[in-house]
Amino acid sequence: MTKYARDEFDKVPETASRQGVHRAAGTPSRRRLWPILAVGIAALAIGLVSFLILPKLGFTPAGSQASSSLESAASPEASAEASDTPQPSSSAEPSTSPEAVPSSTPSPTPSSAVVNKTEGVAVYNGSGTAGLAVRVSSIVQSDGWTLGQVGNWGGAPQKTSVIFYSGTAQKANAQSLAKLLNIPTIVESAEFQVPVVVVLGPGFK
Repeated sequence: MTKYARDEFDKVPETASRQGVHRAAGTPSRRRLWPILAVGIAALAIGLVSFLILPKLGFTPAGSQASSSLESAASPEASAEASDTPQPSSSAEPSTSPEAVPSSTPSPTPSSAVVNKTEGVAVYNGSGTAGLAVRVSSIVQSDGWTLGQVGNWGGAPQKTSVIFYSGTAQKANAQSLAKLLNIPTIVESAEFQVPVVVVLGPGFK
């Protein structure tokens, strides 16, 4: 017994039939499985036939044809043909023979000393012939040289004509004057204040 008051739901008739929503007893679902099983069996049978029987009859799948073509491409005959193709030999490299090497150019020869005609040139007459110094000085001046003192020689008697020059820088000037006046003897001397001195000796013409 409960301590709560009874209500209308507590009154259940003893002879009344069932009321409410009740599910009916389920029927076996075997009938629904038969179509699925039938389709699976058919697919299995088709797969077995295509895998076992069709290759014997000469039918090959497209995938096997592609694989066979790849195998034929990699066959020994193809590799032999590849080996028969001529390969570039090492002889195609540029030759390094001595003939191909350019010869070295010779070094330029040192230039000769430059003649400087602005340097003063003194002309002295030591031959005893009157007027010889003036005549030779005019030849020197007409050749472009700067003329210095002109007169008679007051030093030691000379046996031949001589051109004196002071220092190696005046050697080129002395040689140029020796060629102009046909005097073969040139002597380096520091006794003169003039860079180049021409002394006309006996026999000068």
